Amino acid sequence: MSESITSDIFAALDILVLERLDVGKFKFTGSYPKWIRRFCRKKLEPEMEILIPEEEFPFVENFLVDAEEYWQDNDEKPLKSGIWSDLDISGREFHFEASALLVDEKKILLIEMMSDSYIEKQNLIQQARENKLNYQNVIREKQKKEVLIHCIIHDVAGQLSGINCCLALLELENLTEKGKQRLEIGRKQTIQQEILIRQILNAFSTEVESLESFTNGIDEPPDVLASARNVVELLTPTFLLNKMHLQLSKDIDTSANWQIVGDKSRLDRIFANLVENAFRHSPQNSTVTVRLEQQDDFIIISVEDEGSGVPEEIADTLFQKFTQGNNSSGKSGLGLYFCKITVERWGGEIGFTPRKDGGSRFWFRLLKANRN
Repeated sequence: MSESITSDIFAALDILVLERLDVGKFKFTGSYPKWIRRFCRKKLEPEMEILIPEEEFPFVENFLVDAEEYWQDNDEKPLKSGIWSDLDISGREFHFEASALLVDEKKILLIEMMSDSYIEKQNLIQQARENKLNYQNVIREKQKKEVLIHCIIHDVAGQLSGINCCLALLELENLTEKGKQRLEIGRKQTIQQEILIRQILNAFSTEVESLESFTNGIDEPPDVLASARNVVELLTPTFLLNKMHLQLSKDIDTSANWQIVGDKSRLDRIFANLVENAFRHSPQNSTVTVRLEQQDDFIIISVEDEGSGVPEEIADTLFQKFTQGNNSSGKSGLGLYFCKITVERWGGEIGFTPRKDGGSRFWFRLLKANRN
């Protein structure tokens, strides 16, 4: 294909083809696109020599600095300027992109007018970038709210813990029958408040998790044994006040490494949700046991209760959003759902199995933090 035909094809595609003669000096190659007349006041002719930049394309002056280096280096890959805009003689704005390339040792400069569809596509891309930034800002605001709620809940939970201790001490006093009734009311109210706090935390955390998709990084691998001990210590008073027992299995190897891939605050919440779930479905004088075991590259955590077990009609949907058992009055049905989405996004598994002696065993499996 001849040079002239090739240049005519470029012209038909609205691309101006210029051959470099000297620094800043070019000539038209073949036909030129019609749009160039909107930017040049002088009469244009094929093969005529022009100086760039003159008044037409001041932006190209910057690009030609890089283009000269490109031509000297004999690089095979075309050099592109990126999109810029210029005004024609009438003041209308158009968008362009320049390319420098070598063709048979000739130094060629292409200037292309971008089509309206291309500009529209670029605008859509820009809008998508802005939407992404706005989305990230929303995430940051959600994270700030989560921190605030955590702080508030931590303070309130601390006060409730103190109240529970006081109620436990009052049980040892020689109370009148009316005093015992009032004490029982106080105990029930504190339990309701503890459950309400957990509901708020679960509902808010589920919303945040769905937005974040766990994009935030994990700084320090949490210790499963430390989290288990912490939750057992915090919830033991509640169990004792209701004539129940909460314990950590005695056969745990405390010298082993119990760090997992995850996040400490969410791990604590998973523990609390599963233990509170066992509490709600266990009778008086029963025991809830937290067990830990290591299995190859995984750590398996389980919470066993001596309750009535999981009803058959909700077994398949137990970990879905808003699923509630028979003894879940006032619950949002988000606790087990939160456990599921958190464990699975950490690459783990979660489930439950009936116990031979009655009750249920809820378990989840997480990857160890330091696999070798």
